[in-house]
Amino acid sequence: MPYLIDSHCHLHDRDFFEARQAEEMIKNAWEAGVKKIVCIGTSHEDSLAARDFANKHDNVYWTYGIHPEGATKTHATHELESDKNLVAIGEVGLDYHYDGYDRDAQIKLFEQMLQLAIDNNLPVSFHVREAFSDFFAVVNNFPKIRGVVHSFTDSKKVLKRILDETDFYVGVNGLATYSTLPTPPIERIILETDAPFLAPIPHRGQTNQPAYIFEIATWLSNKLERSFEEIQDTTTKNAESLFKL
Repeated sequence: MPYLIDSHCHLHDRDFFEARQAEEMIKNAWEAGVKKIVCIGTSHEDSLAARDFANKHDNVYWTYGIHPEGATKTHATHELESDKNLVAIGEVGLDYHYDGYDRDAQIKLFEQMLQLAIDNNLPVSFHVREAFSDFFAVVNNFPKIRGVVHSFTDSKKVLKRILDETDFYVGVNGLATYSTLPTPPIERIILETDAPFLAPIPHRGQTNQPAYIFEIATWLSNKLERSFEEIQDTTTKNAESLFKL
């Protein structure tokens, strides 16, 4: 039976979700046709929490990542234990949005995480905000890297560079339903929620959850004038291909 995938959420993070709430949201996702979920790590400790959560549930997967905001606090690990539910390195990248960021430390950490992905033959979930010039400069040194640009929020020009110069997918989430962001072609889209953040219309302002992938897919169907079935089938195949789900 056809189904949808939430390729990026944080259900495992107890700062956002109580255990009972997370279980309810997995049930909601299943009922909405969202049958696979990827929990994204943002620090060493958070990644291990994602691992433990994923390993308690069917069709839930996890990633190992250190968010760029942790660049001055921690160092990337050079070894990962094998785990059947580990599907990517991420979210990792560059974020120059807030004052006081350490560009050099972020780039160093990003390079370490990309090497970790290469060493473990894993794709990457990229977090990039207001830093695409450096992002392209770094990833160009890692030509074998596969990945998805999570929650793309930049210009048509930058999107064109991603599409033309890389093989990366682009994450589309609820933000797209209430913004004027450029829309990637369907063959390069992977759906995500980033739950609990960025709930789509008509749930904007509420706590986001994986079930709302259905609303994002519906919006995308209308936006691209493609059938819901085509959106569902293509984005699911894209996510399964990248993450080997």
